[in-house]
Amino acid sequence: MGLKGGVLKVFTDVAVIWCIVCGIFLSTCKSSPNTQNDPQKQVISGYCDIVFSTYSDALATASEMQSSINTFLAQPTEENLKLAKSSWKTAREFYGKSEVFRFYDGPIDNGSTGVEGLLNAWPLDEIYVDYVVGNENAGIINNIAEYPTITKELLISMNENGGEENISSGFHAIEFLLWGQDLDSSGPGARPYTDYLAETKNAERRKIYLSTAVELLIENLGYLKSEWEPGKDNYRSEFINSDHNIALQKIITGIAVLSKVEMAGERMFTAYDNADQEDEQSCFSDNTKADLIFNLGGIINIFYGTYLRSDKTTLEVAGIDEIIKSKNMDLYNETDSLLKSAMNDLMQMHYPFDRAIVLEDKRPQVMKAVLSMQKLGDQFAKVATELGLTINVNAAD
Repeated sequence: MGLKGGVLKVFTDVAVIWCIVCGIFLSTCKSSPNTQNDPQKQVISGYCDIVFSTYSDALATASEMQSSINTFLAQPTEENLKLAKSSWKTAREFYGKSEVFRFYDGPIDNGSTGVEGLLNAWPLDEIYVDYVVGNENAGIINNIAEYPTITKELLISMNENGGEENISSGFHAIEFLLWGQDLDSSGPGARPYTDYLAETKNAERRKIYLSTAVELLIENLGYLKSEWEPGKDNYRSEFINSDHNIALQKIITGIAVLSKVEMAGERMFTAYDNADQEDEQSCFSDNTKADLIFNLGGIINIFYGTYLRSDKTTLEVAGIDEIIKSKNMDLYNETDSLLKSAMNDLMQMHYPFDRAIVLEDKRPQVMKAVLSMQKLGDQFAKVATELGLTINVNAAD
């Protein structure tokens, strides 16, 4: 059975997974780049096109999420809460594919101007934001005396203030305000929609917090999109006109570090080793498995030079695969095989992830996926070497 069949057999949720896999199959029919031009230049230009398209979709789907959440806040009902949660998952899909653009001091995680911490910091200590079981007065929302007004400036100033788990903004703050604490051993959090009804304690402040967090998220995604927009005096312009070896080094560093350090290490092995739900990334919604699959989807997009937009049209550009094929077909075949096996290993993990890391008969598959992502990271170090580049695959952000 090929990957397509295998994917459909083991992961039934979802049209979105199909989208990721399409990148693999599209690569088989993608036209080759114009070899009369510099192939490295084409790959760098194509990378910029995928980055811009990905951030454009992340912004567009986050804006749709904002619309759904605004509807819910205006009319708090069970159905509107369900739609708001669904829109969060869709926005999360496209942001997840963008995480391969990290780890080289670009706009997302530049040391002085980067916005990654405001977008995607985790793990989030629930007690920092809102009430929890056993403490109904917890969090910024319920601390009127110290935080009388909830504004974007407050959320920015409070994010990671005094501790790395003091997260006040981004996807996971929004996630917590939609799902609440995950106290269910077999399912996600179950925050009631009544938390947003007028008669509920601090409901108006909770509404303001949620809408403000979404507004801030959209502002930061808009910044990232603008930095990669073509034809502007921005980071993209600097990137595309920089030394080709430096640009390629950054591209491959993003892939390798996301694979080996962030996914295999921070996002899977730490949770596996501690067997603790608090160490999974999207712990309120139980979306962690999908997060990981979309992260790998972003890597696949860059390697093969294909991207399926949110409107279902396809962007095809020169991928790293074309350069590798021209230099070392065996290395290409190894990398192609590892990408497919890594995707399959992620998809075969038990859902939800917080059970996969504690159930004895499910943990081996998590470790198998960890090892696959580690191996993939090392493989891209070999790809870099083949191109005459040196990367630090163990670099942390």
